Amino acid sequence: QVQLVESGGGLVQAGGSLRLSCAASGRTFSMHAMGWFRQAPGKEREFTAAISRSGGVTYYTDSVKGRFTISRDNAKNTMYLQMNSLRPEDTAVYYCATDRTTRVDWASRSAWDYDYWGQGTQVTVSS
Repeated sequence: QVQLVESGGGLVQAGGSLRLSCAASGRTFSMHAMGWFRQAPGKEREFTAAISRSGGVTYYTDSVKGRFTISRDNAKNTMYLQMNSLRPEDTAVYYCATDRTTRVDWASRSAWDYDYWGQGTQVTVSS
């Protein structure tokens, strides 16, 4: 059974930083691309960042480029999202997900390509 567990969320002031973690089990972690998505109150879930199996390919939504960094440690079965210069508009529940395929040098911006999701971690940025 595949399990994804996010941690690291919390309350932070604008301009601050947080690092989210996503611990994976039940699947060969290094064989699948991973992604972060977020959902703000009253809005649809949106793509935030994605990373390929090896970590060599990464994608970001425009609003977080230069502020967020996605990474992974395949030896620890864990993915990270370093979030710097946080803004109130970054407030959301952040979800990690694992891609359903094992394509190499692949990472997807589409939620449809992900088959397992974590329960989410709340990030709140105060102004």
